[in-house]
Amino acid sequence: MAPLQVPWQRRLQTLAVLIWGIEPALAFCAFLFFAAMPVFWPLAIAYVIWLMTDKAPQQGGRRLESVRNWAYWRYFAEYFPTTITKEADLDPSKNYVFGYHPHGIISVGAIITFASEGNGFSKFFPGIKPSLMTLTGNFKIPLHREYILALGMCDVSRKSCKKVLSSGPGRSIAIVIGGASESLNARPGIMDLTLKKRLGFVKIALETGASLVPVINFGENDLYEQVKNDDGSWLRRLQRNTQRVAGFTIPLFHGRGIFNYDIGLLPHRRPMHVVFGKPIDPPTGVSDEDKDQVVRELHDKYMQSMKEMYDKYKDEYAPDRVKEIEFVE
Repeated sequence: MAPLQVPWQRRLQTLAVLIWGIEPALAFCAFLFFAAMPVFWPLAIAYVIWLMTDKAPQQGGRRLESVRNWAYWRYFAEYFPTTITKEADLDPSKNYVFGYHPHGIISVGAIITFASEGNGFSKFFPGIKPSLMTLTGNFKIPLHREYILALGMCDVSRKSCKKVLSSGPGRSIAIVIGGASESLNARPGIMDLTLKKRLGFVKIALETGASLVPVINFGENDLYEQVKNDDGSWLRRLQRNTQRVAGFTIPLFHGRGIFNYDIGLLPHRRPMHVVFGKPIDPPTGVSDEDKDQVVRELHDKYMQSMKEMYDKYKDEYAPDRVKEIEFVE
């Protein structure tokens, strides 16, 4: 059980994380509540039509700096806490593709870093305006979609990525490269990355002229415990089949509770250190014949940069690691 005498600062941090966790369900229930009352039916119908036809997730979102700068996000980030380390400054006249690793269970660090100012992204990289790219399904949840659009989040489709990158100097995207597959390997002390065959983000960078920036979060995988699901087990097969059918999968995980530290759905209060590597500039004037080869070469450079970053910071930020970084697929 959690102690009774807890500083108010820590209570507010826990409250911020709790609100974040239940917000999608609250938004959906609020919509159902109003839609159940006949007096609101005209508004509900109009909103559903708007939801089905609105192209903002594919057109750069509806970013509101005021929402990204809510004091709430500072409490959220301080809960863990979350820090940023950078190896190089970024030129605000250029565009960037941030590759975020690892996915973890819910990519908490990606939300703090790229969808808010909780850990002060704009202070580290002035002039850079990132959009965190996410699954289309997140924009189907009534009211919740308006919230994440205000945070600058956009659909992760190729068309959407290119739209953001072409919308002006400094406009950049952040993609959680490993996706749902990688979440099945998320465990404390382990960094098994799904990266070997992930070439799409490199192609986007080459086609748009955006520089690749590898990003490692030392701590993302430490936030939750996951039920054992080794390759070949019935659980892993079920999760893989779910992913093939639904496009996403569901890790069986647990964290801590509101009033206890042992079991619940809140993430554990463990530090996250988000490290930004040096940008990798793509070549220009690449012919269609050479494109695939250049993509593979850029991808190799990216993976090598990831390995070097991990080796440089692992003893400082991951002293209790169970194993070294591994590119599993």
